Amino acid sequence: MSKLRDLKGLGPKSEMMLIEVGINTEEELRALGAIRAFIRLKRESSAKPSLNFLYAMVGALEGEHWLNVAKYEKGQLLMELEGYKELEALFKSEGVSFDI
Repeated sequence: MSKLRDLKGLGPKSEMMLIEVGINTEEELRALGAIRAFIRLKRESSAKPSLNFLYAMVGALEGEHWLNVAKYEKGQLLMELEGYKELEALFKSEGVSFDI
């Protein structure tokens, strides 16, 4: 099992934030995905992450620098993030629990 801080672009502070919300290993981050991990961080972390942290997680999982992710994948990631928010609102309006 790889430590989160060993991933490109993530360090001890990023690792601590992820561990705080129950994401302890690279494998867990990969299984959850960067978007869902980011949403969990926004909801549950005491230190609210910026979009740069989303880009850093994507970059870490893809082996890319976060600036490249921000430059080339920003639009797609923001649309995915918005899609999760819309889905959550739909489920909430129907009284159904939506857990990320």
